[in-house]
Amino acid sequence: MNKDSINSSNSQKLMLIPLVLIISLFFLWGMANNLNDILISQFKKAFQLTDFQSGLVQSAFYLGYFFFALPASMVLRKYNYKTGIIIGLLLFSLGAFLFYPAAQNATYGFFLFALFVIASGLAFLETAANPYVTILGSPQTAAFRLNLAQAFNPIGCITGILVGQYFIFSGVEHDEATLSQMSSSAIEAYYKSEIHAVETPYLVISTVALLFSILFALVKFPKIQEQKSGKKDSLISSLSHLWKIKHFKLAVFTQFFYMGAQVCIWSFMIRYAKFSINGISDFDAAHYLTFSLIALTVGRFAGTFFMKYIKPNKLLAIYAIINIVLVFIGISSPNLIGVWALVISSFFMSIMYPTIFSLGLNQLGNETKTASSILVMAIVGGAILTAVMGFVSDITSISMAMIVPLVCFVLIALYGLYGYKVKNSIKL
Repeated sequence: MNKDSINSSNSQKLMLIPLVLIISLFFLWGMANNLNDILISQFKKAFQLTDFQSGLVQSAFYLGYFFFALPASMVLRKYNYKTGIIIGLLLFSLGAFLFYPAAQNATYGFFLFALFVIASGLAFLETAANPYVTILGSPQTAAFRLNLAQAFNPIGCITGILVGQYFIFSGVEHDEATLSQMSSSAIEAYYKSEIHAVETPYLVISTVALLFSILFALVKFPKIQEQKSGKKDSLISSLSHLWKIKHFKLAVFTQFFYMGAQVCIWSFMIRYAKFSINGISDFDAAHYLTFSLIALTVGRFAGTFFMKYIKPNKLLAIYAIINIVLVFIGISSPNLIGVWALVISSFFMSIMYPTIFSLGLNQLGNETKTASSILVMAIVGGAILTAVMGFVSDITSISMAMIVPLVCFVLIALYGLYGYKVKNSIKL
């Protein structure tokens, strides 16, 4: 064995533990993201909210991503990926801990603030972890690697749903007739118990995030050699350069609409199932959300396999067109068929986020960190479009409101067919 092969072997061993830890982050933020889908139904019941008001759970959450993605990029530019990850985990832990005083005060706005803090931490995690994966190898296989890493994200998503389903949902759902027969003190006790149900799960999550931050601080990370331009551009200069790159700019807009589609469908899956299936409870309706995430998980691994034979942009377009059909079924058939159509759509959403992300970062060189933060900012689509869908639902119906994600999939298909093409790039 020659010296080069020994060095290569040592390098791989040095990378193993950091890579395992990075993959764990995909699990953690998946769990946090999909607990929101449970919170929407829980808070709608506990605080007696409209669809628009309950949708503000996602608005508060994804606004945290929007406002903290660029600060995360600045930290990465000045320091390194590891520093950004530790800050993200500490903010994540703090936000989850804030659920305790929010529950004690029984204040919906306090919960929204806690979700904002959680998301600010996750913005740091995603801004660091996604580009970290894409630069660990050939640019030609970046989409493959990111899809492989993201395949572990749905496991966290499923865990989040199960935690919410079994540790937050009480199974007690009083209709208006029952509530009218209860005393005011009994009604108050009922709503308070529903609010307090979120305390323990989030305190556990806070502790886990804190322990992970300590673990990351103790583990030595390898230095990542990135392409340098020979000069240190300011953030404003980087943003100016990036905004001239057409395929990147279109990726940002497309990611905005993808996140809107995903968050809309998942956030209102329980609501849609209850609308479409007579007599189903929150607990039973949550099973369809779990099925959706299982479909996403299978789709991630299947998509990683298909990308060996089909170009990422083509697979993206094919999957988006299929989802246009499935969501149309959801609009036109608000029954069990419509519910299953929306469940299956998650299989075809599986590759979209990482594929759009990697196509957008293609040939951006030393601007990758800043570009990554902007793509993470595009997650704000989940904040804006979920509120839009909630508003449309309030004035029409939850099935008709599915037109919002349908339009999003049309735009994603167009990006996969035309918008991904690299016509110019950052000059190194």
